[in-house]
Amino acid sequence: MPSGVTVIIPAHDEEAGLPATLDSVLSQTILPERVLVVDDASRDRTHAVALSYAEYGVEVIRPPANLGSKARAQNHALPYCATPLILAVDADTVLAPDYIERILPAFADPTVTVAAGAVQTRYTRTLWERGRSTEYLFGFHWHRPIQQGANSPMVCSGCCSVFRRSALMAAGGFPERTIVEDMDFTWTEQIAGRRARYVSTAVAWAADPETLRYLRKQVWRWMAGYCQNVRLHTGALLRHKPILALWVLLALVEILLAPLWWSAPLILTLGYGQPALPTWSWWIGSELLLTLPPLVYAVRRRGLSLWQVLLNLPCVYPTKIVNLCYAWKALAVELVGVPLRLTRGLTVYEKGRGPAAAAAGIRPRTASPW
Repeated sequence: MPSGVTVIIPAHDEEAGLPATLDSVLSQTILPERVLVVDDASRDRTHAVALSYAEYGVEVIRPPANLGSKARAQNHALPYCATPLILAVDADTVLAPDYIERILPAFADPTVTVAAGAVQTRYTRTLWERGRSTEYLFGFHWHRPIQQGANSPMVCSGCCSVFRRSALMAAGGFPERTIVEDMDFTWTEQIAGRRARYVSTAVAWAADPETLRYLRKQVWRWMAGYCQNVRLHTGALLRHKPILALWVLLALVEILLAPLWWSAPLILTLGYGQPALPTWSWWIGSELLLTLPPLVYAVRRRGLSLWQVLLNLPCVYPTKIVNLCYAWKALAVELVGVPLRLTRGLTVYEKGRGPAAAAAGIRPRTASPW
């Protein structure tokens, strides 16, 4: 039975991760009708790797010049798509074998125009990967289910989102006005009265930053893009999707108050003379109370090792510090500087570890997580 799905895989310098991505796409229980790899002027062997899958029906598209962003690469492939649904997959993301099968039922509702599943971290080798794994477990088993329950998902993750083609065409393609096309489209569709869906049973594994340098680059894109969308959509969200506006404003409040929360034990002990042991015990206990229940649920839900998840928990705090630093930078640049014409927003971002990473031996393993 035809799936009605075309897969678009934008790839810039992704020779290391692309084989596992293609293997997972071609191993689906419901196969896509077409698989398109957009080689966006890669400097490594991405083009050759993609061509090696031609015998399995994979098609390779190469723009005449570098396009500079994932959305532009995806839009370059859009004219080649004729199926009702389009699955956009990052070139370092691996789908569970039943990902398409799990996602398709969401589109039985004609008002659903975008849907995505739960993302987990493919590897937990470095401090930064371990920290991200904890963030994902918390976010996809706490924030996303609550948002879905209120029919207001904050974002359908761009590494594995399925889009209704008619909605994409009506919108002029994947949004290029912000640096995070997934959030932009998710908010725009909900403002217009259409629906986004989080499908917890569909699982994808993303290769997350293994170094601080790569983490900083990725987080800057995410935070800048979030603030670009706040600047662009807040008024319309308040008028047409107030619940989603609430999530957005709560995230802003969290960014603003985080330094106060993190410094609270020092303020109380050094500034107000409170006893150190009870103060720190209270703070750590509060952190664990807010964090552990979703993680324990995620362990049970995904069949993970509780001890491994608990061992990874301390690694989330260095990651949170990086997140917070770039969140404040994004507030200053995108929400203050850009409106006052003091700064330029982030407009160019190319995902991909590149030849330098490959030369340094940073290569994701090709083994599938399942």
